[in-house]
Amino acid sequence: MAPPRPHPHILAGPYLDRATSWRKDDSRLRAALEDPASWFVPVWRSRSLIVPSEQGISAHLLSGCGSLAASLDVSQFILLGEFRSHACFAVEIPSEQMPALDAYGKFEDLRLIAGDLPQEEAGLLAYARAMIHWRNQHRYCGRCGSPTLSSQGGQILRCTNPSCSAQQFPRIDPAVIVLVTDGECALLGRQASWPTGRFSTIAGFVEPGESLEDAVIREVREETGVEAGLAEYHSSQPWPFPSSLMLGFMARAHRSRIQLRDQELEEARWVSRADIAAGRVALPAAHSISFSLIEDWYDTAAPRPLRQEPGARIWHPRPR
Repeated sequence: MAPPRPHPHILAGPYLDRATSWRKDDSRLRAALEDPASWFVPVWRSRSLIVPSEQGISAHLLSGCGSLAASLDVSQFILLGEFRSHACFAVEIPSEQMPALDAYGKFEDLRLIAGDLPQEEAGLLAYARAMIHWRNQHRYCGRCGSPTLSSQGGQILRCTNPSCSAQQFPRIDPAVIVLVTDGECALLGRQASWPTGRFSTIAGFVEPGESLEDAVIREVREETGVEAGLAEYHSSQPWPFPSSLMLGFMARAHRSRIQLRDQELEEARWVSRADIAAGRVALPAAHSISFSLIEDWYDTAAPRPLRQEPGARIWHPRPR
């Protein structure tokens, strides 16, 4: 199948040191919060602060916030790690307030702009967004219903009920995403809510008690009726919308007849490289793992790379 990708996906990669040794050191956390050189990543209504740059757009990271941090409880912030040699925290702007930070840029949906950001900034904003979402979903203990309290730099939420003391840890939702091939064609599908003509690879969440490989075969069968053979791992991509980890696979079809079964897809079809080159289908956004799966398959037997194919239609979620 496809060789390993030479570079990490957007939203992934070693863009920061997660500084796990800091998490239990409250004095170090407090000093970092009050350090004027520390970075703060603001999140407002799940949106990230963006500013124009010479390259297009860039994340606006706040610094010089030591006086503000000193006036707030440590639990208001989530330690992300060290970014560009300085401590970096996520901080949520209250959703009911129109942030004064608008003067510094615009809060935008990361899902729409990730592909336009520098890779390390896209990954950092994704991490901040995911952690804020997790904290908001676990403000109360799932065991006894008592409020939870942030600890270890925001990486643990502890139940405040002494008779319970349950701990909540950040969780991800694993999902498989697969490009199934049959000869010179690849299996793509589309949902009714997508823009006209846009297709993508087959994907779905892994169920309890299920291996990743089994999930691939089940999802392909349930959504398209196609029987896929042994799945081979390709790569992974964090997808914090809100908390998925996309696990990419390639597989070959054993039985290629399409029969839509679970109504998740409006249409599924076998697509050739010629179909893609002629723009007969619109492909997913270039920063997604679904596009990477298609691209790696396409580039193995096409006269030119997919990104250089003038007739290919690659969907861009943000108008240019």
